[in-house]
Amino acid sequence: MPTAIGQPQQAPVIRVQGLRKSYKDLEVLRGVDFDVARGSIFALLGSNGAGKTTVVKILSTLLKADAGTASVNGFDVATQPADVRESISLTGQFAAVDEILSGRENLVLVARLRHLKAPAAIADELLDKFSLTEAAARKVSTYSGGMRRRLDIAMSLIGNPQVIFLDEPTNGLDPQARIDVWQAVKELARHGTTVLLTTQYLDEAEQLADRIAILHGGRIIVNGTLAELKQLLPPARIEYVEKQPTLEDVFFAIVGAEDKAGAPAVAAASTGTSEGRR
Repeated sequence: MPTAIGQPQQAPVIRVQGLRKSYKDLEVLRGVDFDVARGSIFALLGSNGAGKTTVVKILSTLLKADAGTASVNGFDVATQPADVRESISLTGQFAAVDEILSGRENLVLVARLRHLKAPAAIADELLDKFSLTEAAARKVSTYSGGMRRRLDIAMSLIGNPQVIFLDEPTNGLDPQARIDVWQAVKELARHGTTVLLTTQYLDEAEQLADRIAILHGGRIIVNGTLAELKQLLPPARIEYVEKQPTLEDVFFAIVGAEDKAGAPAVAAASTGTSEGRR
């Protein structure tokens, strides 16, 4: 049985019980159990091949489980798949955007496919929400990885789904793009959307999730808030050490300085280095 700490008491918007799935002789899920509270961010954390994407595919009705039950927004994924699909949106590991179209055109297209009124107004609202207004008229082929991912998430919100699945949303993105996506995900939760995201990045789960479940060996081995998970370890010893800057510290210090002061900030740093050598 997994270690479940402080499970939410309200009726969960996602409930998974005893989920099992095998691919021929490979048993990927061996009895997965977890609940997700409405309006929360739930991170399913695990290494490559742990079965995270398999769980998402089952919950989004793209794959049938061999055993166990799962429900989303009160609908059983096996017996009420159409109702589940009406309640959810899925963003896969790679941005599903049309590079020939502009960002605005992508959003308008999806709104029209969903037969929604005022597709242009919907597109403009989402462009503003995800800080893409200035790039709205540009072809998506000119977008950075982070911009494409933000547009992909914005497209997923058309129709106001109550639950959104994000399968490794920052996979392959650079550090700044990852932070941009994190901010977008936090914004979703602030507006009441329930988010289930899968990730293999520990810092991503730490930054985003209200609850974290670790999937390992086909089972959830622990499930709780970050604070609760930390309590599973022995008390920390206080030690005084000299903290050296990490590469991430250096990267954002330089990029931030360049953004504020322009190229001279980097040039000054280079000059200082040269003078130090002389």
